[in-house]
Amino acid sequence: MKKIIALVLSLCLVFALCSCGGSSKNTELIFATGGEAGTYYAYGSVIAQYVSNNTDLSVTAVVGNGSKANVEDLDSGDVQLGFCQSDVMSYAYKGTNLFESAVDSFSVVAALYMEQVQIVTTNPDIKTVADLAGKTVSIGAAGSGTYFNAIDILGVYGLTENDINPVYQSFGDSAESLKDGKIDAAIIVAGAPTNAITDLSTSKQAYIVSLDDAHIEQLVASSPYYSRNVIAASTYGTPEDAQTVAVAAMILARDDVSENTVYQFTKTIFENKDKLEHGKAADLDVAFASSIQDVPFHKGAVKYFKEKGITVPGK
Repeated sequence: MKKIIALVLSLCLVFALCSCGGSSKNTELIFATGGEAGTYYAYGSVIAQYVSNNTDLSVTAVVGNGSKANVEDLDSGDVQLGFCQSDVMSYAYKGTNLFESAVDSFSVVAALYMEQVQIVTTNPDIKTVADLAGKTVSIGAAGSGTYFNAIDILGVYGLTENDINPVYQSFGDSAESLKDGKIDAAIIVAGAPTNAITDLSTSKQAYIVSLDDAHIEQLVASSPYYSRNVIAASTYGTPEDAQTVAVAAMILARDDVSENTVYQFTKTIFENKDKLEHGKAADLDVAFASSIQDVPFHKGAVKYFKEKGITVPGK
């Protein structure tokens, strides 16, 4: 009898363990976002939580160190998903600018929204990019996407890194330095409103420096991944709207993530955009999401967009 009781207890334990195992997620994904004061981290965390709560995928959003670092982490296999600026994505795939050789271990999931080049200052006398000459300016972490955007912007105005006193700070550190008067301006590339600038504007009057039409046209002609964009005065309580340029915010995936996983991830985001509790979710649009042409899409994303009647380039 004791043997029978022991056997029954053992079977109960096995069934209990199996039951617990059956409730676990089938696939676990690490999603590299951005710094805690930027849009990537806030939005990425919302996406990760929603997908994890509503599918059999477990997505964990982690702090990222910028677009270049996210591509490198994708390539090494440290993460399976990552945010990236569209220009940096192109650099990586072609092996130019930030990258000494091409990186082809990733593909596109979707374009989500536009990331504005935001030239922020608390000095009302800085009205144009030309006024940055001789000033202390944060131009993003060395080698980051923001850094190269800053060099592009300065370049069309005839300035180089040597014409300013450059510092290389994250969005949050740039905002703190502006608050403390340690820098004169910061170039931040992120979806507006950006937490770091919103926080700054609660304690000081912030200004967004506009780009003029002629220089925008010159920039877009030389670097077509930029597009004209406007940051409304209501975004940060600035005295007037600011005209600038923007690049697209992308989600990338490693090629070895399964087709079904990326299909499920993509479909969940776009079919439930009204349930994603972040302002940028309003920008989700399948036409824009599938508009990328210079880097192929992941096979799971290809499947989703095909269901929506859209053909995208795939591997």
